[in-house]
Amino acid sequence: MKPVWIIDDDKSIRWVIEKALTREGIEYRSFPTANDALDALDGELPQVVISDIRMPGTSGLDLMQKLKSKLPTAPIIIMTAYSDLESAVAAFQGGAFEYLPKPFDIDHAVELIRRALDESRRVGRDDVVSKPEAAPEILGSAPSMQEVFRAVGRLSQSHATVLITGESGTGKELVAHALHRHSQCSAKPFIAINTAAIPKDLLESELFGHERGAFTGAATTRRGRFEQAEGGTLFLDEIGDMPSDLQTRLLRVLSDGQFYRVGGHTPLTANVRVIAATHQDLDQRVKQGQFREDLYHRLNVIRLRLPPLRERREDVPLLAKHFLAKSARELNADEKHLSDVAMSYLTKLDFPGNVRQLENICHWITVMAPGQQVEITDLPPDVRGSDKSGAAIDTNWQGALEREVTALLACGDRNLYDSLGRIFESALIAKALEHTAGKRIEAATLLGIGRNTLTRKIAELNLA
Repeated sequence: MKPVWIIDDDKSIRWVIEKALTREGIEYRSFPTANDALDALDGELPQVVISDIRMPGTSGLDLMQKLKSKLPTAPIIIMTAYSDLESAVAAFQGGAFEYLPKPFDIDHAVELIRRALDESRRVGRDDVVSKPEAAPEILGSAPSMQEVFRAVGRLSQSHATVLITGESGTGKELVAHALHRHSQCSAKPFIAINTAAIPKDLLESELFGHERGAFTGAATTRRGRFEQAEGGTLFLDEIGDMPSDLQTRLLRVLSDGQFYRVGGHTPLTANVRVIAATHQDLDQRVKQGQFREDLYHRLNVIRLRLPPLRERREDVPLLAKHFLAKSARELNADEKHLSDVAMSYLTKLDFPGNVRQLENICHWITVMAPGQQVEITDLPPDVRGSDKSGAAIDTNWQGALEREVTALLACGDRNLYDSLGRIFESALIAKALEHTAGKRIEAATLLGIGRNTLTRKIAELNLA
């Protein structure tokens, strides 16, 4: 393995890190200036670099940029005695693996270097250039999602009205787009309107258009969404919130195929396919008199129910990997990877915001997680606190554990002792460190284990 490069004009800092790495059996090479390190690049390459940020001559940030051009995958840890926002932001913007303010705990620094070494080896294994593939429209291997995919396929030759139901964030508009894209009218417009986001007084004009002079401010004739979607698809999102008088007008369009602009007297033909969506229980709203029953039956020709993410937990790893890759592309950043323990933790969350919430989490991870491999401690704070994330809370944790084991055994999972044990230990240690603000001696005392044991466990579980 190539050595760790230590770059700092402070001889005492270099000495402390050298002694610590020697004790750990990690090969290293030290340099007093960035220019000395750059000159050495012709003879050898580092596995990991730990560098001061402010030094005479070339700064640590400039050094990082030059190293990144030659060694794009080598993790670089930036040290600084100036613990200010600008230094931290500059370090991370430059592509630093981690930011280490001085004075630092040498054990923490060594653990960070070990993590960087692991990251470097992992990137080396995975650093295979592959041709990017076109992003899939919708992802899901769960049986409930496969049924949705089959329905989209069957409807590709149909012009039938479709009602898509499902909780917020399940991807109803994505499915509507897929229905249009795979239909015979795919070359025509796809027009979407959220009926809950537009004031009642404007919604009628948005849908059906208006004639000049129809009301104050109507200076010109305007085509509505039905006309804009001519020959294509009109997607009516959150149809359950449509005002009752507009429900009547919509019913007439669906029944007769004709409508009038606001203030108009000439009937217009509606040659569109209507796809509606709602997160509400329309059956219940019909019973409560809040939604017209005849309109409901007109819309409910074909119903597609999108399952919440908690009903398709097996899709969480697939979706998380997709969203992490997507976020990396969009942000022009390195792609992050969830560890097995972190992935298992995410899979067990309830995700009240469904797929949209998972996508937001992955976006957060891409921006905020320190290393390429993401552990539970790297997840957003509101996700780590399951009582805030929407994960099911069971005050009888032993009973919850027993049910989890039973479910895993029923699925044929193996190595439960190791996988669940790592999750259990990770949770204990992470919470203890959080409680003691990172003070390891205090955390070890609270856990009833030795400090060396705690340090070893942190390294084994990648909690540094």
